[in-house]
Amino acid sequence: MKALIQRVSSAQVTVESEVVGAIEQGLLALVGVEPHDTPASVSKMLHKLLKYRVFSDADGKMNCSLSDVAGGLLLVSQFTLAADTKSGLRPSFSTAAPPALATELFDLLVQQARSQHPVVATGRFAADMQVQLTNDGPVTFLLET
Repeated sequence: MKALIQRVSSAQVTVESEVVGAIEQGLLALVGVEPHDTPASVSKMLHKLLKYRVFSDADGKMNCSLSDVAGGLLLVSQFTLAADTKSGLRPSFSTAAPPALATELFDLLVQQARSQHPVVATGRFAADMQVQLTNDGPVTFLLET
């Protein structure tokens, strides 16, 4: 499982002119599920999302996590993140999980996140989404389990 996270001052996802998920300060996580991922992968990723220290402390050092700052978490499924881009000039999606597995594990991630964190929003799985964000920093990391 991969998650491209961005520290944001705000972010939102729109589907067919309707805002389906939005947060203020927090993390936008674009999530790609791979064929070998399991529920254990989901738990590990959620732990990283909630505890990864990318927010500044009083001294301006990245020592605070999403949980520490009680920020929002916006989870957006993005199968293209799991693409194989090692060769050629066109991505291969053979390294992305099949839709049924991806849906199951992404939904599990959302369910677990909502049970462990107060502010969780999502995009809409498999929809044509428009994602708007204000990257704070900019701060962007690729997390993998």
